[in-house]
Amino acid sequence: MKKVFKLGEFFSGPGGLGLGAKLANNKFKNKDISLEHSWASDYDQDSCDTYSFNISDKNIYCTPVEKFFSLIDNKKIKLPKFNAFAYGFPCNDFSNVGEHKGFKGKFGPLYSYGVELMNRYKPDWFLAENVSGMSSANDGVAFKKILSELGNSGDGYNLTVHKYKFEEYGIPQARHRIIIIGFNKKFGNDFYFKVPKPSKKTVTVKEVLTKPFKANDPNHIFTKNSQQVIERLKHIKPGQSAFTAKLPKSLALNVKGAKISQIYKRLHPDKPAYTVTGSGGGGTHMYHWSEHRALTNRERARLQTFPDDFIFKGNKESQRKQIGMAVPVDGARIIFEAILNCFEKNNYQSVEPNIKI
Repeated sequence: MKKVFKLGEFFSGPGGLGLGAKLANNKFKNKDISLEHSWASDYDQDSCDTYSFNISDKNIYCTPVEKFFSLIDNKKIKLPKFNAFAYGFPCNDFSNVGEHKGFKGKFGPLYSYGVELMNRYKPDWFLAENVSGMSSANDGVAFKKILSELGNSGDGYNLTVHKYKFEEYGIPQARHRIIIIGFNKKFGNDFYFKVPKPSKKTVTVKEVLTKPFKANDPNHIFTKNSQQVIERLKHIKPGQSAFTAKLPKSLALNVKGAKISQIYKRLHPDKPAYTVTGSGGGGTHMYHWSEHRALTNRERARLQTFPDDFIFKGNKESQRKQIGMAVPVDGARIIFEAILNCFEKNNYQSVEPNIKI
């Protein structure tokens, strides 16, 4: 019998995971297994509009996750059938760039809504994604609690936990994320996800960003940089930032305390990009290696492996946020393909997970 996995998503954002799942399914067409969209939910209207426009316009619930189950219980949402689940719960309180509050922050506890969903619906498998700093938040206590609750949710799940370095999988960006895959124990206590082996193929910024853009490519709007920023960039070499370059005193940043290494950092053309972020003030927009300017949202989207015809809705800052918060599309596709291969009993090259539980 053909096995169809219907995918539901929390914190779906613009659709990094959603498009990755859609592309993974293309590889398995005309086979005995498929992965299809069922529903998606996010609190941000622009993200919902982007997802609806590019992935699917069916069953998109634009609501805070805190209200999701009450809407179901009050019959204001009729959730369609699904047997697979994915969520990249907000990373703000686990990120090493932030205050690393973990459970003590506003966003840290939001993982628990995924646990509640699995307790209620017991999907065949789930994917949970977060920043690598999650493993050390609250002295590691938060991570252990999250893994315990995920593993014991529903009928129980066999967990595979791995920190992916996406640049090792051909993604043109150094982006490190912990991804937890859980297979329902009803399939057997020895049925675990196998981490796909990195390709080790390095894709550089230059390879990705020198491919010509079309005149009508969406989201390709240039930021008007001030003359001072332009002059500062002239003194910053590829791969350097405002804190590693030799800047004249008139152009140096008057910052006390911690110096953030990515402020006015220029990309290095012969390496993958540093991590694309979704927010930040002056100096955090990522900068071209030779042109004295910030990247456009279309260029950032290429570093996140979104295709050029993928249109982000909302204003320019909203687009930037959506792009930076997303899972790289090709990274998601590789992992979803591996999940499908596991259920198809197909052999593929794999490695041992680098996080033991």
